[in-house]
Amino acid sequence: MAFFSKTLTALALAASIALPAQAFAFDDQQKKELGEFIKQYLIENPEIMLEVQDALQKKQQMAQQVKATMAIENNTDGIFDSKNDVTLGNPKGDVTVVEFFDYNCTYCRHALPDMQALLKKDKNVRFVLKEFPILGPDSVAAHRVADAFRRLAPEKYGDFHVALLGSDGRASEDTAIQVASSLGVGEDKIRAEMKKSPNDDIVQATYQLAANLGISGTPSYVIGNEMVPGAVGIDDLEAKVKNMRACGKTSC
Repeated sequence: MAFFSKTLTALALAASIALPAQAFAFDDQQKKELGEFIKQYLIENPEIMLEVQDALQKKQQMAQQVKATMAIENNTDGIFDSKNDVTLGNPKGDVTVVEFFDYNCTYCRHALPDMQALLKKDKNVRFVLKEFPILGPDSVAAHRVADAFRRLAPEKYGDFHVALLGSDGRASEDTAIQVASSLGVGEDKIRAEMKKSPNDDIVQATYQLAANLGISGTPSYVIGNEMVPGAVGIDDLEAKVKNMRACGKTSC
């Protein structure tokens, strides 16, 4: 044990004064003994592995957030002011919340009341809905109907969004057309608009934007210079909006 203690002390000292690594090269027997010692130490103290895992996760999250921050700075117009997105709430609000969503995302459905509560309580929030169909062909088809509906009746899109996302069962082209029809835009008009203006380029642009931001799931939000993954809940959203007003960042 004295050997290992002296060895570790020597390594720490070497690191602190930046001595060449080869000055402390181990022979095969020392490597074997050191490996066995480390293995036994970890077996006796397994909580260290949890600490390492937690540190790694935090490091990865920090790297992802740095990447997202740079992507937000480089894609401001596409994120916050795309002509293909619908804005709910106050169009001139002082804080903008952007949500990437999929109509077949269970967590998006759970997060729908959060958006509604935020817009009801805060009349100075601008909420941007960015369609991000990633859960299969049904999602892509439903979002194509939604895009056609947006072109034909933008003033009713909020009602369409709530009705389709809040419905039971899987969203599809048929269910989306049913919702559109219930809001006064018939199937013939929807299909004609879909044929005239396919939204494949819009979807591809959103996929690329999401890739730049490191978004791989829904819902995901962009608030200020931060990408916020997951259905974080109304309290977290409100706190970030409050911080944006207080210091221009989501965390003050």
